[in-house]
Amino acid sequence: MTTTGLFLIAILALGFLITFQIAKASEYVSVLKGEKKSFEQSNKINAFLMIVFLVLGLIGVWWCNELLYDKTLLRFPSASDHGEDIDRMLIITIAITGIVFFITQILLFWFSYKYQYNPKRSAFYYPHNNKLEVLWTSVPAISLCVLVGFGLVYWTKITGDAPEESLQVEITGKQFGWIYRYPGKDNTFGKKYYRNIDEANGNQLGLIWKDSVINKLDRKGHPAGSVELTADQASFDDIVTNDAIYLIKDRPAKLIINSRDVVHSVGLPHFRLKMDAVPGTPTTLWFTPKYTTEEMKKITNNPRFEYEIACDQMCGNGHYSMKGLIKVVTAEEYILWQAKQVPAYVQAHPADDSQAAPAPAAADSTAPAAVASK
Repeated sequence: MTTTGLFLIAILALGFLITFQIAKASEYVSVLKGEKKSFEQSNKINAFLMIVFLVLGLIGVWWCNELLYDKTLLRFPSASDHGEDIDRMLIITIAITGIVFFITQILLFWFSYKYQYNPKRSAFYYPHNNKLEVLWTSVPAISLCVLVGFGLVYWTKITGDAPEESLQVEITGKQFGWIYRYPGKDNTFGKKYYRNIDEANGNQLGLIWKDSVINKLDRKGHPAGSVELTADQASFDDIVTNDAIYLIKDRPAKLIINSRDVVHSVGLPHFRLKMDAVPGTPTTLWFTPKYTTEEMKKITNNPRFEYEIACDQMCGNGHYSMKGLIKVVTAEEYILWQAKQVPAYVQAHPADDSQAAPAPAAADSTAPAAVASK
């Protein structure tokens, strides 16, 4: 066992010992003073402490808000149009739950003080009230249904069909980083096959650059037929990078999200969005960036500001380091950046760039690779 584990066990044991000793001391005091007198005295103390806890708790809530609010993203505007809806829903949720929290907690501790034990007062037995039962059951239920309804509407917008003019970018998670892919001049994503992944030869996504036959194996590792792959012309001009995603201000962007190994999650905190990356099951979301990276540097007063991609799903020992970047630029800056990019095929085969010409026919950019088993 590690030193940290032993230290935690020692702390727990010490806490148990202290609690036990306090309880025993209370028993001895009760014996010396008399049970009834001791009970009345401790009851008054506990009632007073309830009020102290209430006051200190409310001060603590206010103090934490003053101390930590500037460290949250709520002090800055959402960087996407959908994010504005998310912020609005969050503020409404916090307002409703906050009002309920303060009312219930103040009443709870005040009643604990006001109605403390008093030998001159008898408890009033109030077993049931149908109107109250209906009230405190229906009001929370209706409120939660409304909040969930707003959430479903926003979720449908985010995951629904993106506008036709959207810039499409594919993002693939792997332990522990992100791979970004753009369609080339043909504006079509090439097909890929996971068994075709070859990092050593520059094919991070398994793009189908040549005709091949791949032997299939069952779960026990036994031969189970084969898969014929036909070279896809649309894949030769695809741009693959690990540096950053480049998006255009005020132009819708559709992210096609995949995973190469385990479940990851594309977290976009500045855009108030998130989507899981599931192996074998592409997911999508779309949004429209509102501010360029340079504009957000001025808004946040942080010259080192960068839009961040965070993995919001525990994915292994290196999860903490799985960070990506998004650069939001103007349309002119994007054209200049795109002109400098070299297709993944050309990078992997620098002696043969003839295949990087655009494919003659467009295809469904999200369609899976066509395979045939035999």
